[in-house]
Amino acid sequence: MTSPAPLLVVGDALLDHDVHGRVDRLAPDAPVPVVSGPRRASRPGGAALAACLAAADGRPVTLVTALGDDPASRALRDLLAGRVDLVELPLTGDLSSKTRVLVDGRPLLRLDDGDGRAREATEAARRAIAEAGAVLVSDYGRDTAAVLRADLALAAARVPLTWDPHPRGGPPVPGVRLATPSAAEAHTLAHTDTSPTADHDLHTAAQDADRLVHAWHAASVAVTLGGRGALLSHGGTPLLVPSPVTADGDACGAGDRFAATAAGLLADGELVETAVRQAVHAATRYVAEGGVRSDAVDAGRAEPRAADRAPTGDALRTAARVRAAGGTVVAAGGCFDLLHAGHVALLQAARRTGDCLVVCVNSDASVRRRKGSGRPLVPEADRIRVLRALECVDAVAVFDEDTPERLLAELRPHIWAKGGDYALARLPEAALVESWGGQVVLFPYLDGRSTTGIAERAALTPGRAAR
Repeated sequence: MTSPAPLLVVGDALLDHDVHGRVDRLAPDAPVPVVSGPRRASRPGGAALAACLAAADGRPVTLVTALGDDPASRALRDLLAGRVDLVELPLTGDLSSKTRVLVDGRPLLRLDDGDGRAREATEAARRAIAEAGAVLVSDYGRDTAAVLRADLALAAARVPLTWDPHPRGGPPVPGVRLATPSAAEAHTLAHTDTSPTADHDLHTAAQDADRLVHAWHAASVAVTLGGRGALLSHGGTPLLVPSPVTADGDACGAGDRFAATAAGLLADGELVETAVRQAVHAATRYVAEGGVRSDAVDAGRAEPRAADRAPTGDALRTAARVRAAGGTVVAAGGCFDLLHAGHVALLQAARRTGDCLVVCVNSDASVRRRKGSGRPLVPEADRIRVLRALECVDAVAVFDEDTPERLLAELRPHIWAKGGDYALARLPEAALVESWGGQVVLFPYLDGRSTTGIAERAALTPGRAAR
């Protein structure tokens, strides 16, 4: 399997805290809500969140950011340990942090602390940029990008560079492959004499994107539109990439999820259009599955991070998030060699039965043991890429055994979906799925569709096929 390409993230790291509670009354001494039963959690923010999200996709990530000796910087180092490689710049002041107070999952109040800024570049940071194969700049207006601007400009001429801008930061360097402002940010950056507003129609977003493509000398600008998706412009007529579904939830961090996904896919060699489309889907899933809450660590407690580097880590996290939100986890398995209409029909039907679909795929070695030395026809990495491109698929995991039982024991899906050709056989994994209350569900299989049949027809010469 081809591993995801490494990514360098350059930007301003933050430390974020969430305080979750409930409100039952107003204070007796002032008409303000009293938040009871607070639960506190901390997580990486800013460029640190973007770096962790990219690492959660299974790719090696290096983060260039400014940190100091203050308590917030020390806490963030602990949260990042084992997840990303750090290249530190000196920080003037204390690391910026923000605390959100949430009631019923909705923000009630935000407190901001710290005004630290990157002081200067270092040779280690310059070397990391010079050696990077792809770069994401996560600019939160605290000077990390500013002190490395000349080095980033050289990188933009050499490798795919994605820039997630901030109104308080500088403009992207010329030649960026993709810039990813929100609609409000794009309007502010395109019209410096106006203040941002939350409501922009597509016509306004298209005008802003076109203006920024030319002003920034960028190859493309993707204006994120929240739940509506994103508008991609290379200058001129834009491409609207809609969200696959409407996701209700905490949208904090969705922009970082979008930028990290797009930058990673560009690092893998994907086209901008493909990267933006998959980034829209990733951001939508991120919000639907709990957003930043899935990355938070309860105060005083560390979580194991082994799954972050595991091949199945993304699938396990997806299942855990949906389960924690009370949703239904669906899994389907198979070789998926030469993906055909029968496969797609099964996966689409399976996805409609729940809130996420994890596809369990036989590794190349597993396929060879089951199908013979001539299989698979399509290598593992390509099979995974094609499956991930399907709108109905939320995550893909690989298993090397003859059956997916070990992987299923980790995923613990509510529904295990199989094609109707298994109707007369007792699936070996059925007892396992039923042991935790799960259900095996069979779906009708489209007649006449099979990988073997397609391969046999393809092997015929045109003359023999005609006879």
